[in-house]
This record gives sequence, structure tokens and C-alpha cells, in this order.
Amino acid sequence: MDIKKYFLTEGKVVKGLLPHEWVIVGYAFITLSIVMVCATSYADPEAMVWTRIKLVTATLALWGLYRLVPCRIMMFLRVVMQVILLGEWYPDTYEINSILPNLDHVVASWEQSLFGYQPAEAFSEAMPQWWFSELLHLGYVSYYFLLVTIPLLYFVYWYEDFQRTSFIIISSFFLFYLFFDIFPVAGPQYYFHAIGLDKVAAGVFPELGTYFSNHRECLEIPGAHGPFRFLVQVAHDTGERPTAAFPSSHVGAATVVLFLAIRYCRKRRKWEMMYWYVPLYVSLCLSTVYIKAHYAVDAFAGFIFGMVFYFSLAQIFKVREGR
Repeated sequence: MDIKKYFLTEGKVVKGLLPHEWVIVGYAFITLSIVMVCATSYADPEAMVWTRIKLVTATLALWGLYRLVPCRIMMFLRVVMQVILLGEWYPDTYEINSILPNLDHVVASWEQSLFGYQPAEAFSEAMPQWWFSELLHLGYVSYYFLLVTIPLLYFVYWYEDFQRTSFIIISSFFLFYLFFDIFPVAGPQYYFHAIGLDKVAAGVFPELGTYFSNHRECLEIPGAHGPFRFLVQVAHDTGERPTAAFPSSHVGAATVVLFLAIRYCRKRRKWEMMYWYVPLYVSLCLSTVYIKAHYAVDAFAGFIFGMVFYFSLAQIFKVREGR
């Protein structure tokens, strides 16, 4: 591998913001408008405003560094830092939608109508074995690995398509976040704890209004104790909030990356990587329901949203670039 090429000045220097950076700025502006209009309803609107100022400033700073040193490594930094900053934007959806009435009773009712029971409650009870629990927790943890691996492969082996890949992945996240801002669903782990498992068993799903604006208690993560369950617990304790359940952005983002993986394999003619990608993807989709992070309909909706986002954003990028 020629390391020097990553530090040489690019032949085609991008002078303005990258497409995904415009999406971030646009999302910041939209949500800032929401915060300003509803300021009196939020506990700390000043902090929400400053969060947007800091994140947009970080985006502009990354652009400035690239303009000073316009090389591939700086381009990679512009992308990877935005992926890291998704961890700042995600809990913010909870702050925004906390003033709206919770809609878990609606999604749980859909679930009950489709299945006659709650798969999120029954799944882990039906399969409590250590090996199965760890397999699905591995799938859930692999989410972060999958999100990083595919863009990295594009960066190293198909750099010409790296901007397109970054735009599709990052823009998908912000489309999910925008939906979460206006459709507050906490997920089974929070909602079932709030209403009680006796009501869940009876198929009774009461409305909770803005209950989760002041409550974050949730059910214990199911499954036998093991290293992968421990990692899921750490991730949950670090950044999870009673928000962003419908549709599942875990399934949705993984679906977007799945299509990018297929495109990469077709280009490079290396289909063998799908032998490990597809099992991890399936395990990830199942795990979201197994650990009670999502209803089954969340996972299905995440797949549909992810597929629609991928093809829509790919077309948008194609039109924008004129190719």
C-alpha cells in the first residue's frame, strides 16, 4: 500500500462543504428553529442552542483544516469526525421530542394486532440459552464495526466513491433523527417498564403523555451474562435514551451499509466478504428485538426506511454531481 498518497495534495480539491456537511448544517438549522419556537417548553433551551453552535463550528473547523491541507487523510478526518459526532446528535432527539406525547402505545398496539403478542417480550424468554444470547449480543455490538468497516474499504480501495458513500450513510442518520424528533417512541425496554409487564401480557397499552421527559428507568437487558452482553450494557448505559425506537435506525443504517457492501463487492468482485457481513447483519436485526430495544415492527420499518434512504440518497448524489 502506498501510504504517501494519503498525504499528498488531492488533484481535485473540494473547495466548499461536502454534501453530507450541508445536510448536517441543514439539520442543525431545522432543529434550532424548533428549539427557538418551543423554547419555553424545554428545560434548558440555551444548552440545546449551544450544542448546535458547537457542532456546526466543529464542521466548519474540519472544512478549514482540509482547505489548509487538502489531502486524503484530511478528507477522511472530515468524515470520521462526523460519524463520531453522531453520538452527540442522537441523544438530542430525546431533548427535542420530550415535549411531545409518547407514541409507544400506538406502536405496541400495531405489534399486538400483527402477532397477537409482543415479540420483544417473548423472544428472550423463548431463547435464554447462553450461546444464543451471546450470538445476538455480538450482532448488536457489530453495528459499530459494520458502520466503520465498509466506509473504510471505500476509502482505501475505491476512493472515487468515498464522498458518495459518506453522504449516503451520514445523511441517512440525520433523516432518521429528523423523524425521531417528531415521532417519539421510547421502545419496549422503557415502555414495558413504565406500564408494567402485567399490562403487556394482557395486551393493554395505555398512553403515557410526556412521562419519559422525566423518567429513564428501563427493563434489565435480557440474556445470559457474557462479554458481548456486557458490551451492550456499556453502550446502553453510555448513550441510550427513551427515544428513537421507531423505526430502528440500527436496522436502517445497517441496511444502508448492506447495500453499500453489495455495491463494493460487485465493483471489486470480492463477494467472500458477504459470508461474514450477512450473518452479522441478520444477527443485528434480530438482536434489536431480543434485547427489547425495539418492537418487531420497528425492525421491519427500519429495513424499509433504510432501503428507501439508500436509493433516494444515491439518486440525489448522482443528480447533484451530474453523473
